[in-house]
Parts: sequence; structure tokens; C-alpha cells
Amino acid sequence: MLFGLFLEAYMHDFNLVYITLFFVFSFAFSAGPIGVLNLGNLKTTFAKQGRIFAKNETSLRFNIANPSTATSWSVVLHGKDESKIEIPFIKSETSVNTYLPFTAEKRGSFTYDECYLESKYPLSTARLTLIIKDSYKGIAYPQPIGIPLHNFISQQETHLGEEKEFDGLSSYDGTQKLSHLHWASVAKGEMAVKRFSKEQRVENLNFIFNNIKGDTETRLSQLTLWVLECEKQRLLFTIQLPQRTLHSHKESIDEILEILARY
Repeated sequence: MLFGLFLEAYMHDFNLVYITLFFVFSFAFSAGPIGVLNLGNLKTTFAKQGRIFAKNETSLRFNIANPSTATSWSVVLHGKDESKIEIPFIKSETSVNTYLPFTAEKRGSFTYDECYLESKYPLSTARLTLIIKDSYKGIAYPQPIGIPLHNFISQQETHLGEEKEFDGLSSYDGTQKLSHLHWASVAKGEMAVKRFSKEQRVENLNFIFNNIKGDTETRLSQLTLWVLECEKQRLLFTIQLPQRTLHSHKESIDEILEILARY
């Protein structure tokens, strides 16, 4: 459009074309200072995060504050891995919380940085960015996968009490006793086992690292799953690692998960 206007002005010397060019350039260049006012006063920090587990998709929480007396419009928050989210507006002297998707590739400590805000307000003729100096240093716990806790308890029957009442059926996963097979279901082509409630002495829940099948990552993932299930059911437990023993009545769940993450 600008090239056409220049050509028209040069060939025909129309005053209307010169006036049009004047307004076009005025709007185009005014987008710069307006964009600076729109973006320059914003303050972005990382808010308090929840638990993050390796290879599990989660999100990181950001707080964007606008201390100025003017509303900021059409702000885009950019994070790592080309993730981004658009914020339509942030009212003056307020703040908003927003989230970016995040997946930790492995357990242990990580740093999330290189984030920035972007604005093309008001006419998209100027693209302004504001680097976020704040960075988040967090820890990703092992991925919680493995055999469910009730299966582990069923394997420890002699230590955890006698079977009481029939408590329904569950699918057979290879860890239950063959004597518990529900033969009526087997005859129908469904591998199901009978489940019984037990008198459990929860103080005997003892997870031994070296007794878990698999490599180090598999063992840590299994322990993480059991720790979370024990937390949910309010069960006491101990974890015997090769060089130390963890007690749930001494260390908090977050402390235990952090030890597993840094193992």
C-alpha cells in the first residue's frame, strides 16, 4: 500500500495522496510510544507452584502486575518450547494470574527462564518485547507409576493381617494369588480375582528399595507412587534406601519426595 501511494504521489503529484501518507506514517510511528506505555510498566513474577512430577504434563503459574494508571491490552506471555498464552487486557493497578504448560523431561532440579512478554498493540506496526528477568528454580519428583499400593499390601498378607470380608472383584494383573481367581469370571473369558478387606497393621508398611524390580528410575517411580497413596490414605510407612531409611513420621511427604528426586 505504501509503495502504491508513493508511486501515485510521484507520478500525479496528488495532494490527497500526500495527506494520506502523512496519516499512515503518523499512525504507524505512534504505535511505538503507545506500545511502550502498554507494555513497559508490567511486572512479571513466578507464583507459588504445586508439585511437579517428571514426564507428567503440568503448568507453571505466573503473576503479571500492572501498577500503572492505564489498562494494558493484547499482551502475549511467551515461555520455553514455543509455549505462549494471550492475555486480552490487564486493568490498571491490578494483577492477573496465568499459566503456561510445562513438562519436566527428567527428575531432579530444573530452571525455567527465557520468558518474555510481547505486544503489538495498537496497530501491529511495531512489535515490542519485554524480557522477564525472574526465573523459576524448581524440582521435579519421579514419575509416580508402578504397582498400586493395595497390590503391594496383598503380597504382604502374612505381615499385614488376615483376610476378612469379601470386597468385590478386581482385574488380574499377575501379582495376585492364583487361589483368589474368580472361576465364574474366568469361565466367561474375564480374568478376575476376588478381593478381600484386611486387618492391616499400617505400622508394618516397609518399602525396601532393593526389593523392587527394575532399574533405579523404575524403583524411584514405584516408591513415589506408594508415597502419594500413603499420603492420601494417611498411612505411616518407612522407605529403606541403600544408605538411609526414611520415616513418614519424621520427614514430611515433600521432604521424602525431594530425597527421591535427588537420589
